[in-house]
Amino acid sequence: METGILLESGTNELEILEFRVGNNFYGINVAKIREILSYQTPTPVPNSDSRVEGIFMPRDVVISVIDLAACLGMPAGENTGTDMYIVTNFNQLNAAFHVNAVLGIHRVSWSDIIKPDSTVNAADTGMATGIIHIGEKLIIVLDFEKIVAEINPETGLKISDVEHMRGRTRNESPILIAEDSALLSKMIVNCLTQAGYDNITTTDDGQACWEKLGEYRRSGKLDEKVACVITDIEMPRMDGHALTKKIKTHDQLKHLPVVIFSSLVNDEMRRKGEQLGADAQLSKPEIGELVEAIDKLLEKAE
Repeated sequence: METGILLESGTNELEILEFRVGNNFYGINVAKIREILSYQTPTPVPNSDSRVEGIFMPRDVVISVIDLAACLGMPAGENTGTDMYIVTNFNQLNAAFHVNAVLGIHRVSWSDIIKPDSTVNAADTGMATGIIHIGEKLIIVLDFEKIVAEINPETGLKISDVEHMRGRTRNESPILIAEDSALLSKMIVNCLTQAGYDNITTTDDGQACWEKLGEYRRSGKLDEKVACVITDIEMPRMDGHALTKKIKTHDQLKHLPVVIFSSLVNDEMRRKGEQLGADAQLSKPEIGELVEAIDKLLEKAE
């Protein structure tokens, strides 16, 4: 499954794989997918989470199988004859999601993805990161990171990695964050604050971050308001690669260090981030490494 050049030049596009669980239609960013396999009965693991069906072993790699129907509060299907596994790789983790059917791929712009409001994702309990309207159908893009993190919290952010940083000298360097997950944004802020950074502004997607940078630039207080930008990759309206490209090709902004902090930082995405001028790229569990990268970039900028 080749995603080609989609994000290589910060085009703000992505490919969504549409699949079905029960009678509902969902989507996942193709960049998260390793492969798609036919369902095979997994080997149960004693005392595992009820949402983990078991494990299987394609090509000498043991992979956990997650029952997506159970994660979504839906009954299990009676016939698995046409079921599929969507095998993913994100947050440095391989997992297989059990679905009832894989339906096809859609190329869309992040600007066309509707961010769910609080009626859909109330109090951070929802599983949707976006909604796509294709023809007469609404496809819900699921928050796979949240699903996995609920099963194993350490796959979300390794908060323990910054516990030893308590008591560090406070650093007033202003940091601007673009992160669409309210829960993750709060956790990142808490971790950075624990590490001494307490001058932090958050925005909920790349577009909002870009608008904030424009506001700072027009006020003549850019460097007073932001010394470093931290951005996710997957975000509605404008993704992190498009944001990085805009910053690094703007004469008045290109000096700002940009750190990509995303569950999607793999070899291919790292190459694309480098082409766009990102100063550092880190996988989302490694919050301790994020703090170290910010330390180095801000020290270099002084």
